Amino acid sequence: MSIDKTSVSPEDEHIVENPEAAAGADVAVDPRLLVRERGFAGYFDEFKRKMRAGDLGSIPVVIGLIVICVIFQSLNSAFLSAENLNNIAVAMVATGMMSVGIIFVLLLGEIDLSVGSVSGVAGAIMAVLSVTHGVNEWLAVLIALAGGAAIGAMHGFFFARIGAPAFAVTLAGLLFWLGFMLQILGENGTINIDGDGVVGKLTTYYFSDVAAAYGLAIAAVALFFVTSFLDSRRREAAGIPARPLVDIVVRTVVLAVIAFAAAIMFNQYKGLPLALLLFVVVLVVSDFVLRRTGYGRKIFALGGSVEASRRAGINVTAVRISVFAIAGFFAAVGGLFWASKIAAANQSAGAGDLLMNVIAAAVIGGTSLFGGRGRTWNALLGVMVITSIQYGLALEGIATPVVYMVTGGVLLATVVIDSITRKTQKTAGRA
Repeated sequence: MSIDKTSVSPEDEHIVENPEAAAGADVAVDPRLLVRERGFAGYFDEFKRKMRAGDLGSIPVVIGLIVICVIFQSLNSAFLSAENLNNIAVAMVATGMMSVGIIFVLLLGEIDLSVGSVSGVAGAIMAVLSVTHGVNEWLAVLIALAGGAAIGAMHGFFFARIGAPAFAVTLAGLLFWLGFMLQILGENGTINIDGDGVVGKLTTYYFSDVAAAYGLAIAAVALFFVTSFLDSRRREAAGIPARPLVDIVVRTVVLAVIAFAAAIMFNQYKGLPLALLLFVVVLVVSDFVLRRTGYGRKIFALGGSVEASRRAGINVTAVRISVFAIAGFFAAVGGLFWASKIAAANQSAGAGDLLMNVIAAAVIGGTSLFGGRGRTWNALLGVMVITSIQYGLALEGIATPVVYMVTGGVLLATVVIDSITRKTQKTAGRA
């Protein structure tokens, strides 16, 4: 006769063999739940815990930006001048726009090597239609953007549906679309565009009224405070840890200082650049899509585990194709900004170090090459680092080869930090 040794009688189910150990068991609380209750001391302990666990966030790139500014300002007092900072702000937008699209792909743990060529194709399509064939410029711009999205979706189809590696597919796309761009540009290889047209003004138009820059600063600060406050109230209503009001106020004040300092700087030169305004709008919208929508959560889920996402009912193929379409769209947007910058579409568009800078901006800004971690704001931080290095070295008259080496060194350091961070997080049980 067998005896079920696992059964427990009703009389025994409340018996505790070691009351002292049981009493101490309920003190093991997730430290993250205690942070807000302990005030700033709790935040300091939380910061130390994150550092030990390898959760560095944007700290390395922020420190890097400060170091870059200090070094180049000490070498040349013109580096932090309003004119130079304004030029950096405009110059970084084209690469930054393309980097936003790359971040979507990197979140999947994949790569897109074709964005440089796709940007060149978009600029060429716009120029050929509007200049050569007399098509309305707005319509030409829309066709160019739609073409970029379609090219990206095509790459995504071969990757997601056919099963070809994304690296191979986009490498083939890099070569094919480069040839396509050269073909449609024709023998001359260069088509000049109207500097006063829609595309021409993307990088040359400034809101000279001082109210524009200050208005953007006020809007950014107000939007941050309202969204943070409402998010905190929702979390409290749901019974989960939320930021206290004092924390939200401190963060808002820090943002206000940065935003109004930038506004003052812009108004000392030409005013608020249209290019930067569009870039900020793209960052806000894309960040909302990634962090506040079901579609964004699906992207992060795929970056964490494809099989788990499939078992959870996510349409893996559709999400992958859409992500590559987004990358193609933003590559086209970047291509139009590059065409605006040089007032032409030519054979050099999308070539050189553009692809390297686009990917480097995303990675340097904090997006993981291994997927599942990153924000579109990383594009802003990363491209600021790259463009600041380029302009700082240019002020010193340092040759292009050195610029490549310095940028490559910064990228390598970032990848190493990312790899070490992942190992640390695995050790701490957070990856």
